[in-house]
Amino acid sequence: MDLVPALEEPLEQPLKSVLGPATAKVMAEHLGLHTVGDLLHHYPRRYEERGQLTHLADLPMDEHVTVVAQVADARLHSFASPRAPRGKGQRLEVTITDGSGRLQLVFFGNGVHKPHKELLPGTRAMFAGKVSVFNRRLQLAHPAYELLKSDTEEAVETWAGALIPLYPATAKLESWKIGKAVQTVLPSAREALDPLPDSLREGRGLVSLPEALLKIHRPHTKADIADARARLKWDEAFVLQVALARRRHADAQLPAVPRRAAPDGFLAAFDDRLPFTLTEGQQKVSKEIFDDLATEHPMHRLLQGEVGSGKTLVALRAMLAVVDAGGQAAMLAPTEVLAQQHHRSVVEMMGALAEGGMLGGAEQATKVVLLTGSTGAAARRQALLDLVTGEAGIVIGTHALIEEKVQFHDLGLVVVDEQHRFGVEQRDALRGKGHSRGEKRTPHLLVMTATPIPRTVAMTVFGDLETSVLDQLPAGRSPIASHVVPAADKPHFLARAWERVREEVANGHQAYVVCPRIGDEEDGAKAAKKKSPEDEAEKRPPLAVLDVADQLAKGPLGGLRVEVLHGRMHPDDKDAVMRRFAAAETDVLVATTVIEVGVNVPNATAMVIMDADRFGVSQLHQLRGRVGRGSAPGLCLLVTEMPEASAARQRLNAVASTLDGFELSRIDLEQRREGDVLGQAQSGARSSLRVLAVIEDEEVIAEAREEAAAVVAADPNLERLPGLRTALDALLDDDREQYLEKG
Repeated sequence: MDLVPALEEPLEQPLKSVLGPATAKVMAEHLGLHTVGDLLHHYPRRYEERGQLTHLADLPMDEHVTVVAQVADARLHSFASPRAPRGKGQRLEVTITDGSGRLQLVFFGNGVHKPHKELLPGTRAMFAGKVSVFNRRLQLAHPAYELLKSDTEEAVETWAGALIPLYPATAKLESWKIGKAVQTVLPSAREALDPLPDSLREGRGLVSLPEALLKIHRPHTKADIADARARLKWDEAFVLQVALARRRHADAQLPAVPRRAAPDGFLAAFDDRLPFTLTEGQQKVSKEIFDDLATEHPMHRLLQGEVGSGKTLVALRAMLAVVDAGGQAAMLAPTEVLAQQHHRSVVEMMGALAEGGMLGGAEQATKVVLLTGSTGAAARRQALLDLVTGEAGIVIGTHALIEEKVQFHDLGLVVVDEQHRFGVEQRDALRGKGHSRGEKRTPHLLVMTATPIPRTVAMTVFGDLETSVLDQLPAGRSPIASHVVPAADKPHFLARAWERVREEVANGHQAYVVCPRIGDEEDGAKAAKKKSPEDEAEKRPPLAVLDVADQLAKGPLGGLRVEVLHGRMHPDDKDAVMRRFAAAETDVLVATTVIEVGVNVPNATAMVIMDADRFGVSQLHQLRGRVGRGSAPGLCLLVTEMPEASAARQRLNAVASTLDGFELSRIDLEQRREGDVLGQAQSGARSSLRVLAVIEDEEVIAEAREEAAAVVAADPNLERLPGLRTALDALLDDDREQYLEKG
């Protein structure tokens, strides 16, 4: 992270290697370590203690002990074994004594040669290992030992109390070899340039970076480790927060057109049409958004909302405020199904206000156009024309909105739904289409997500966005009962699940059945090629929509109207299926996770998720949010064949036990661990978090965010902090810089 010339030195060079070429090659290929600095920031995972010095008379069972004793006797035995059938197996038995008792040491195979030469009767040494029992006698098998040449008490105490660092290793490179390599480069740590401003470091009582690196790799006490970790956590949190604070600062310098709703404009007319009053949460979040829209710098806001909390309504009111002010608004959705769904619900909510230029349209009306990859040629031409002339105030679409041909009259607001599904380039390409009165202007940005994000993750991952949270469900929403159905242990539970679906349909409601896979030939071939470890273990591919729909229609759901929906269908067919389901012409929809977000059919009350263990916690929560959207209570059944004691079952039990998305997102994060949070998967880079734990270190992150904001406000280009600038350059390689822009 903190690279200066000594630390930038490659581990392997043509003429001179810091380490042996073979070691350096393995480190580069398997651990991603290329420079001295990389290796110094490869911290120990934990520390092994040789243990306090123990008298032989007081040895505890199954514990690591360190003893100082004298060799009384050493004997080499030969024996036959499956590996050495001709009696060529070797076992060295050494008896040691310290005056209080005796203990046997045992070494086998090739491991006998060195101790046989060194552990001669009369030799004094320190021995460390785990105490076990063999033939009713205490013994240490293959202990580590150090011969005591100078018999000073100090040498004995130092060796016994030493903390042995254990490093994240690979099959090709053991921890102790990594430890030796670290010791080789450790002197360079003294040249590490400190990224923290002196005032901050001293004010928080943190050790310097060189001291932290020395203490984490060669600690004398547990207090050394604590000091080092406290300091290194601050580095990670602070450097990351400075990167985000600089992005916020740069964004705040960009010009934007203030957009204020007219007192008697679209927004007022829309609010008058609403058949209900907004929740307190919706009013509060709307005010935050309207205040941002009224400024001369672009809004950057993340709108988090529980499933069904009314985010779309809040976003639509923001879009109408912009249309009021003479601008246009674009909503970017991740899938065609979702774009069509948003378009349908926006047009329904706006009624005559969405019929601009049409007979029967309201006096104040605009056009709401839909633009996806499958929009027909004539409709596409008309939509493009309506956007460039300003006839269409609102456009809803997929990636098709980003194409070069799409031009706007005056784009004032970009709303991105389910942000985590888009790359930076896509978001920025759409924002790049903003200009007003011939000048390039950055549109305001509202990012929406229904995946609840713990506060620390929001500060870390979405740190360049201000956050608004909608955590109140609208009145009239029904509770959802969730249950785990253990299909392997209790097959009759699964039979009962299908009976429950039939009961819901008999009561005039509808149901979803969700499967992990589509099940056509191409999909099957892919699954066969790339099996997950769970698949290998179970010797069964995940259940597929086409197979399950067929079995249900012929079996437990015979006589009901069953249809399928998946991502590989033609968009028109998908739309037709969704329309039939919304119109209650279908009883049961068997689908993939294409229905995960945004699909809104209030009459659907039951959901059965097959192979629920194949889905993540947040995904299950999203899926469950598709039921209970009307006045009738919802039911979600999580079907699994995993055994009761498995981690997968515990995950499902957690989902079944709470409807609190924030609680579930914490569970999800704890299971996936922090690396993913910073987008390892998206950016392809190794996680920059080595000692910082996003959930546990909430306070450090919050404080680092405040400190970073103050530092950047005082010195945006970090001219007075060269060490911090160097650390930033190392953290923000191209991949990660892109990711921080919110991939």
